Formats: sequence, structure tokens, C-alpha cells
Amino acid sequence: MTPDDLVLTPNGVRFRGQLFPCSIGRGGLSNFKREGDGATPTGVHRVTGMLYRADRIAAPNYWARAIGPRDLWSDDVSDKDYNHLVLAPYAYSHEKLRRADPLYDLVFITDWNWPNAVAGRGSAIFVHQWRRPGFPTEGCVAFRREHLHWIARHIVPGTRLIIPAV
Repeated sequence: MTPDDLVLTPNGVRFRGQLFPCSIGRGGLSNFKREGDGATPTGVHRVTGMLYRADRIAAPNYWARAIGPRDLWSDDVSDKDYNHLVLAPYAYSHEKLRRADPLYDLVFITDWNWPNAVAGRGSAIFVHQWRRPGFPTEGCVAFRREHLHWIARHIVPGTRLIIPAV
């Protein structure tokens, strides 16, 4: 581990000498992640992308990509594009990336079960804004808005998110 890794600890995520409180999945941590279990998968996950709402915030980093009005994320295990960015209209089950609430105003995409997704191993394991302190996610890691933005300015593609095994 290095100071440039995002490392989950019992007290939050350590990054660049700071400790940031965070929320994890309602299903806790899992060494055996499955679609819909609400768990945050353990392991070493790399940040492969950063998305943001250009109509709400400025680009947080030079490599961030604006979320378009048709951007979705497939979470349908029967879909050939399971756990990938897809565009509306889309017939399979999916999650909208352009949400009415601010949770996905800034999103880091991880390489959990990506790019060669195995159906049922879990999709859309992101890093994003939390609803409120302690409120669980569906498996993602979530931070207070200002902490997420600070982290976004300091990470690079490939930054590791380390979630120790349970």
C-alpha cells in the first residue's frame, strides 16, 4: 500500500495522509460479491473512469468525462453489456447515471467485474457521494460531497481502492 491508495479501514478511507469517513454497502463487506446482495466487494479495485454532471459541477480533473443525458449502466445479468456503460433507450435493466439527486454528480468507476464481466458477480461498484453519514449504499463506497471532490482532484487513472478481505 502507498499513500496514493484509497484504503478502507474500520474508521474510514485513508488517502494521502488523511482519513475520510465513508459509507459502504448495506450488505457489509463480501469476499464473494453477487448481484443485488448490497455488499461492497473486498479486494484491490482500480479506478478506471471518472464521470461528472457538467450541468452541476466543473470538471474535477482533466481526465473526467461528462455524464450525458442518455448514459446508463447495465445491471441485467442476461445482458451482453452487463456491468458496462450503455446508452438509452435500452431494453435491459439498468441504472441511470444522470440522476435527479446529487449522488452521481461525481462518480469514480472501478474495475470490479469489469471489463470482462461475469454475470451475477455484481455491477456498478462506484465511488460516489453519500446520502448522509452512515447511510449504506447498494455496494459502492460513498463520501461526503466535499471529501469526494477533494479526492477527485488528487487521484489518477489506476488509483487503487483497497478493501481488505473479511
